[in-house]
Amino acid sequence: MSRLFKRTCMCGEVTEAYIGKEVVINGWVAKARDLGGLIFCDVRDKKGIVQVVFNEDVPADVLEKAGTLRSEFVVGVKGTVRERESINPDIPTGKVEILASDLEIYAKAGTPPIYIKDDDNVDDNLRLKYRYLDLRKKSMQDNLTFRHKLAKLARDYFDENGFTEVETPMLIKPTPEGARDYLVPSRIHHGHFYALPQSPQMFKQLLMVGGTDRYMQIVKCFRDEDLRADRQPEFTQIDLEMSFVDEEDIQTIQEGFIKKVMKELKGMDIETPFPRLTWDEAMERYGSDKPDTRFGFELKKLDALFEEGGALAGTEFKVFNDCLAAGGNIRGICIEGGAAPYTRKKIDKLTEKIRSYGAKGLVWIKKDNGEFTSSVNKFFNAEQLGAIAEVFDAKDGDMILIVSDKAKVTYDALGFLRRHIAGEMGLLDDNQFNYLWVVDFPLYEYSEEEDRYVAMHHPFTSPKLEDLDILESDPGKVKARAYDIVLNGVELGGGSIRIHDRDLQERMFKVLGLGEEEIEEKFGFLVEAFKYGAPPHGGLAYGFDRMVMLLTGQPSIREVIAFPKNQAALCMVSGAPGPAGTDQLEELGLAVTDVEEDAE
Repeated sequence: MSRLFKRTCMCGEVTEAYIGKEVVINGWVAKARDLGGLIFCDVRDKKGIVQVVFNEDVPADVLEKAGTLRSEFVVGVKGTVRERESINPDIPTGKVEILASDLEIYAKAGTPPIYIKDDDNVDDNLRLKYRYLDLRKKSMQDNLTFRHKLAKLARDYFDENGFTEVETPMLIKPTPEGARDYLVPSRIHHGHFYALPQSPQMFKQLLMVGGTDRYMQIVKCFRDEDLRADRQPEFTQIDLEMSFVDEEDIQTIQEGFIKKVMKELKGMDIETPFPRLTWDEAMERYGSDKPDTRFGFELKKLDALFEEGGALAGTEFKVFNDCLAAGGNIRGICIEGGAAPYTRKKIDKLTEKIRSYGAKGLVWIKKDNGEFTSSVNKFFNAEQLGAIAEVFDAKDGDMILIVSDKAKVTYDALGFLRRHIAGEMGLLDDNQFNYLWVVDFPLYEYSEEEDRYVAMHHPFTSPKLEDLDILESDPGKVKARAYDIVLNGVELGGGSIRIHDRDLQERMFKVLGLGEEEIEEKFGFLVEAFKYGAPPHGGLAYGFDRMVMLLTGQPSIREVIAFPKNQAALCMVSGAPGPAGTDQLEELGLAVTDVEEDAE
């Protein structure tokens, strides 16, 4: 059994202030170099790395033991801090080293399957399989520490503002809308299932009915959906709800929270209140309800140019004419300085990318030395191309990209292009934080698949009071008392003022085409609770993982979660999901049929 050296400081904390002092450190050997009677090793822990030196002045058994050190051995070292002859400016401890007097090897280690360094360039699945090794990197420990500090700050801030943290159930009734649920079979009630919550939405509303007044929770949520860089099957929310408030009250509280986060965790003073954009304005200007405002490239609508009476009415370009005749529209963006870097080959690649958004093609126009080149030269003369360029105030070296189709297609395609191109041109500064609110979302969106209106958010979102008269007669024009907080093109959080009036809730359900039996089946316990007096209330939920990802400048939420799933929703460490035993299935009244082997 090895001795335990009680440490006096962390490896990354050994600086010039410790020169001449005896210290004790514990950690992992990053690397060791035996120069014959002189041994150097770097010892690492979550705070950083420091160089340790063993020379012939130490006891012979200590020097002999030091000669056996290899990467990832777990050690304790005693020694005196001294100035380092060859300074390493790349690390905080680079001006000092520890002259060792004693050494304990707590555990030996085999050769690790991945390098323990931040720029390892290792396949993601291999990193996730050996996550416990990946976590030894300082960058990963810094991410987890930041996550911890953000969670603590959130709890402290909301506690100071009158919120009570309440845990809501993990085993709930399957939800009727949204993403697919993860189901948990009941052993006691065969054929019945719990669901893991996609969010605590109805329970937090019940807490308002119960008089909690202000609720918060840092809570796990679960959605069985296709994964992306900012999605995981299980994720974390900062979930909030408040009674007797309107939108402005909620937004003010959240702006105070974000301001505190940015000051204490990022050392930045940001201005509040944040800009507000209506949903309509966000879509018209940016083609997205989560716009990135760190750069320009705003959308412009060109319909008026080509409609009757417009400067370009009657042109022979069939694509634009047919689009307008079918009720579509023509929109474009101007890429400042984009003419030179975007060759025809690169533009062809952009055209392929936007096909996934339903776009059939992409028109381009470049301006250079006052002259125009374009993909539609045979349909438009220089004067006509100039009229289009004038809409965008295009200058020499600029490139215009135009999509004509249904509004959703033009929004989606151009919204994607403006951010994708900004990324390619290096315009997405991770050290710039542009917060804004998007407000006045549509209450409903029409589902062509279901041939009916569905709730854009959820059926408890309140319509704007001025739109109550058209709730049934023109639901597509009804705006919601909903709001999203957006950071650099990512939805950081979203919420709404809820319906608390039973009659209004019934009207909402009817527009959604829900009958009494279906309402009872899906929402019965909430409707029942509202019979006994629900306060006006509203709330918001932050994507906690996304917030940590954005504030630490990481490309994926996998970088800020200790043990994430991979793109196939597999836990590479534990092997989950895995098969259940026959006895377990029988006890649950289940049988598995037609099993397919999933490829990792």
